[in-house]
Amino acid sequence: MLLSRPILVSLLVAALASIGLAQEAVPNSPAAPASAGSTIALTVPRETPLEIALDKDVRVKKAGQEIHGRVVQPVYAFDRLVVPVGTEVKGKIAKIDPVSGKRRFMGILNGDFTPPHRVQVEFSELQMQDGTQIPFQAVITAGSGTSIQLVSSKDAGKKKGVQDTAAQKIDEAKQQARQKWNEAMKQVKDPGKLHRLEQYAVSQLPARPQYIHAGTVYFAELQEPLNFGNEPLNPLLMTSFNTPPPAGSLVHALLVTPLNSALTQKGAEVEAVLSQPLFDGDRLVLAEGSRLRGSVVQVKPARRFHHNGQLRIIFRELVPPDGVQQKIVAGLESVQSGRNEHIKLDSEGGAEATSPKTRYLTTGLTLALTFASVAHHNDGDEVNTSGADNGVAGGAASFKLVGIALGAIIRSQPVGMAMGAYGSARSVYSNFISKGHEVVFPKNTPMEISFGSPRKPVLGAPEQRNPTEEPKP
Repeated sequence: MLLSRPILVSLLVAALASIGLAQEAVPNSPAAPASAGSTIALTVPRETPLEIALDKDVRVKKAGQEIHGRVVQPVYAFDRLVVPVGTEVKGKIAKIDPVSGKRRFMGILNGDFTPPHRVQVEFSELQMQDGTQIPFQAVITAGSGTSIQLVSSKDAGKKKGVQDTAAQKIDEAKQQARQKWNEAMKQVKDPGKLHRLEQYAVSQLPARPQYIHAGTVYFAELQEPLNFGNEPLNPLLMTSFNTPPPAGSLVHALLVTPLNSALTQKGAEVEAVLSQPLFDGDRLVLAEGSRLRGSVVQVKPARRFHHNGQLRIIFRELVPPDGVQQKIVAGLESVQSGRNEHIKLDSEGGAEATSPKTRYLTTGLTLALTFASVAHHNDGDEVNTSGADNGVAGGAASFKLVGIALGAIIRSQPVGMAMGAYGSARSVYSNFISKGHEVVFPKNTPMEISFGSPRKPVLGAPEQRNPTEEPKP
């Protein structure tokens, strides 16, 4: 009996140890995600945005009107594609807001008798390629309802005639990303040059129907998770999982922190989340849902005399789903932005708003009409004593169609000159004297971010003597 008790204790300890080892190897645990028989839940979490573009023009008629779009950015769950590009989406016009009296009055003064209503839309169902219909609930986020373009940073390496391996890899990845974006947008009905000309002509009419044009992009943020079942994990696929990304890697991410050059302060924290996994060949490096954290290293708000805003961000931390933080150096390479935002990226990934060149044309035309009115007044010939031509020219420079009508009816040289002077002053002020445009990146803005070597930062970031030291812009 004295010998049996130690033997029993030893057996009990061994049994407990074996149970502990078995618990450490439970499938889906972060410590052993690639063990034999492991599975992963293919769940698209709440607040994930679906990027949807209308596939044809929609004439706005009434609330409840059906609309259709297509997904233009793929949706992943961990490492698996669950909603491919081109997936059809059903939705409707949820609400048509009335036009305010002030806005309608100003529209009439500018020859616009049908100012556009603010149209609220919602999407509710995915039409998968195999015929499956997946209902969902989503909220349309800020930055939606515009025509989107992909803006890429300039390649400084090519200008200098020298590119290292990482820079070449980034450049190739950017070209592939642009090609995929162009292919995704080809799903949207291309209106063609003739149709675009018709759209422009219709938009100049004083009374016209309202359209939401094909290619208009909406971000529908999920209010409930989407579940696509479970999938087994391949241990060979996971051999590089959560290792430092190779230099020159390019990832697709969504901005979590909204940015605005007028409101965001230098040093403010910035966070983005990977919307697509990163692979190194056939091996998974980072899963969808990994977090990038950084800060704003340069910001300039827009100022008077049309000085536009600027913004620059750098990412320094990578947090995979297992929570093991890594030090990185990463910067912005491409961003999706509204065409009317006129955003450009420099070779170091800094964003700046630009002013459209059409401002010179519109201001020049307004000044020409005003000078024509003054010239008629100075000529004083018998043909123009009525002042009709002067009033028409001045009215055209001021209030478009309504101004022309008033100028022709009143037939007064002083009135025409006054209207022309007002129109010219307003055009010069709005295009050259007023505050410039801000850099605005709403939440869920799609971005492409590149990784560089910590010893030799990319994107023009200065050498870091201290990992916590704030780099100079």
